[in-house]
Amino acid sequence: MTERFLVTGGAGFIGSAFVRHVLATTDHHVVVVDKLTYAGNLDSLASVKDHPRFKFVRADVADAAKMRAALADFQPDVILHLAAESHVDRSIDGPAEFVQTNIVGTFVLLQQALGYWRALPKPKAGRFRFHHVSTDEVFGSLDADGSFNEDSAYRPNSPYSASKAASDHLVRAWHHTFGLPVVISNCSNNFGPCHFPEKLIPLTILNALEGKPLPVYGKGENVRDWLYVEDHARALLLIAQHGRPGHGYNVGADCQRSNIAVVRAICALMDELVPDAVGPRERLISFVADRPGHDLRYAIDARKIRRELGWAPQETFDSGLRKTVAWYLTNRSWWERIRADVYRGERLGAGV
Repeated sequence: MTERFLVTGGAGFIGSAFVRHVLATTDHHVVVVDKLTYAGNLDSLASVKDHPRFKFVRADVADAAKMRAALADFQPDVILHLAAESHVDRSIDGPAEFVQTNIVGTFVLLQQALGYWRALPKPKAGRFRFHHVSTDEVFGSLDADGSFNEDSAYRPNSPYSASKAASDHLVRAWHHTFGLPVVISNCSNNFGPCHFPEKLIPLTILNALEGKPLPVYGKGENVRDWLYVEDHARALLLIAQHGRPGHGYNVGADCQRSNIAVVRAICALMDELVPDAVGPRERLISFVADRPGHDLRYAIDARKIRRELGWAPQETFDSGLRKTVAWYLTNRSWWERIRADVYRGERLGAGV
């Protein structure tokens, strides 16, 4: 059955990957609603901008009138809510935007979605889903053992993760109190094409290419569970269409790596693909003061989505990283504008 997806934050990293995936592999229609803040990039949607089943609306999810109009005009079967401020370091330097977008914006969207859903005819109302996309960071930090599952307690430690935890709780409340058919997914760290270069992997790739220092927090011992963004896009579509209302689904590829191991792997790939006459890129690694409250380790238990929905990642960390490095090397126009105008690789999240 052809469905209509309204994707908030669809010009961002994960959102644009989802939109490209849906339009390439299904007959569904997509409207992207995005405020186009610094990390929203229409270049990430360039390949689909003229697609007959694609539409773009520039709007803030915290603008109730615009959200109400978008829902009335497009009549979606699914709202995929990805719009969020997402960088921990920026949340340390300026938490107010995270509260406004991630908490207030989610509340506004829930209210408008509830009114829209209540007015739908019964068959369409029965198919409707509000899919809220969140992060493993809401669960806090792990020691050397264990992993987060869907029943893990919430223990957010940064302004970013606290704002996402609050939005998760709002979504659950709108389901249990008002009956809104929601699903929630919590993913591990994504990487891949079109990733804004403030994050570890794209920042390291571009700095290595330009011969700049490769900053690593502390001793680089913090561990993240890495998920290739196109694998995540496939998971999101499955959850939105087949997830059980009121349930949460953790999405991860069981690819745990320390930050220093990730940086060294990028250095090795860069040395292979674009050798530097000066010498191996590892010489550029620079250990810097840790970010305040840096969580030690994240790990996702993704058995539920594998068991219930049949999802499994298609990329390993190594294969996904090779594809990612190759993409940045062949898509200079995408990131050169960002490096020139929006973000030049400066330190964020120093807590000053």
